[in-house]
Amino acid sequence: MLVVAAHPDDEVLGCGGTIARHTAAGDQVHVLFMADGEASREEADITQRRLAANNCADALGISERIFLDWPDNKLDSVPLLDVVQSLEPHIRRLNPSIVYTHFWGDLNIDHRVTAQAVMTACRPQPDSLPALKRILSFEVLSSTEWSMNETFVPNYWIDITATIEEKMSALAPYDSEMREYPHTRSYQNIRQLAGLRGASVGVEYAEAFMLLRAVEKSV
Repeated sequence: MLVVAAHPDDEVLGCGGTIARHTAAGDQVHVLFMADGEASREEADITQRRLAANNCADALGISERIFLDWPDNKLDSVPLLDVVQSLEPHIRRLNPSIVYTHFWGDLNIDHRVTAQAVMTACRPQPDSLPALKRILSFEVLSSTEWSMNETFVPNYWIDITATIEEKMSALAPYDSEMREYPHTRSYQNIRQLAGLRGASVGVEYAEAFMLLRAVEKSV
């Protein structure tokens, strides 16, 4: 499984409960971060954010963490081809069966570029990614619901009732990125969103996704 996130903290906000489900089942989960997540570009801040990402990954049982270190909130200033070419070798090396990434309509520009780069890098060429079965986009509070042009309409849900506490605990390394309630990026609202998504499909807690591609390949 591969999670392609724009910034450290997007991975747990978007699909932390799902990651915990995968690792509990013995699946290998790799996370690739496109940008450093620190607009200041101060080395100490970037180092601290990377430490938080590694601590979160340890909590969720993530196998590999890849940092591409593109500048924060400036992915639109980089030619898309360069972004895609930085991503492609990792996707081809890992040959994942499932890819999780951002919703293409998010308010945050790095999220939008990341989504476009993933779909480009995963374009369906014969024999390019033989294991790939699904590409799913997740929602990130304080970006997805603030979009002005696109609406996130989930069509795929994963029950995280058994792993909601792992998701909430894995947020702790990113505490400096969290906000006080009723800000959407608060601990309470993250739990409430999981409750709402769960209630939508008859379970206690869930994470919701938009299924971008699904392929049943012959054996």
